[in-house]
Amino acid sequence: MKDLKVIITLILVMFLWGINVSALKYLVTYFDPITMTSMRIMSAVILVFIILFFLKQIRLPRNREWLYIIGGAATNVVLHHYFLAEGLSRTSAANGGLILGLGPLLTATLAVFILKEKITGVRAMGFIFGGIGVSIVVLGGSGTLGKISFGDVEIFLSILSQAISFMLIKKASRTMDARLLTGYMMLVGSVVLVIVSFIKEPGGFAELSKGTPTVWGVFIFSALIATAVGHMAYNSAIQTIGAARASIFLNFNTFFALIGASLFLGESIYPAHFIGLIFIVAGVIFGSGTLEMFMRNRGKQIPPIKEEIE
Repeated sequence: MKDLKVIITLILVMFLWGINVSALKYLVTYFDPITMTSMRIMSAVILVFIILFFLKQIRLPRNREWLYIIGGAATNVVLHHYFLAEGLSRTSAANGGLILGLGPLLTATLAVFILKEKITGVRAMGFIFGGIGVSIVVLGGSGTLGKISFGDVEIFLSILSQAISFMLIKKASRTMDARLLTGYMMLVGSVVLVIVSFIKEPGGFAELSKGTPTVWGVFIFSALIATAVGHMAYNSAIQTIGAARASIFLNFNTFFALIGASLFLGESIYPAHFIGLIFIVAGVIFGSGTLEMFMRNRGKQIPPIKEEIE
């Protein structure tokens, strides 16, 4: 039952993050990207600590926990968001989507070698199905890949830094609540991004005065709902079911982003996108352990999977 709640939560988070792609595309037409990102994460930090205050979860980090916080802030907040923003401005949407689709497989690989998480044959099939689904969704809209560019390298560095951060989050969550860890990571990362924005976009904060009520409404959704609540929930899932299993749900991002782009940006949806969705759903069912859990409940002799070897 606990796994089922985590699965439902992760699907809802992927929906929020998918819609957030359209929100971010909308926001960068009004604000400079790095400045907007730093303010978005800073706003998310405020809500995260308000929630933690009412949950009575706030405490100062201890010794080694600071290393995980700084490492997580550098990889999950600063490097991931910086390289993603820069990379998407230099490559095609098709190339970017396919490279981002490698995230779950990259995370699972690191989880096996760093966290010693077990990946069964069934779950490996899930990662393959998910990758096929993401490829179909991306190519179904563009029809072709763009030429390889430095932007592709930047997007790969973006998902690599994010995958590394998932390892740090899992390790840190042994002694620190993942929600509190999220707050500290965002706090440190947002401060660094503010400094970077002053250097790269010196007039960025002056541009914030041009926002309309609609723009700020989208900003609030992106900062408070998608970023603050979304990351708290996702990092908690990593703490509960492991980095590899949680990462497989990232495949839903591409499809939900497509739905959001269709609803809010007027982009087209094609039959190939729904074929891709079938593979993505199959990938999640196989890769998340849902199929194995169902078969165990039906009396099949599948031994429980131990997520981590201490």
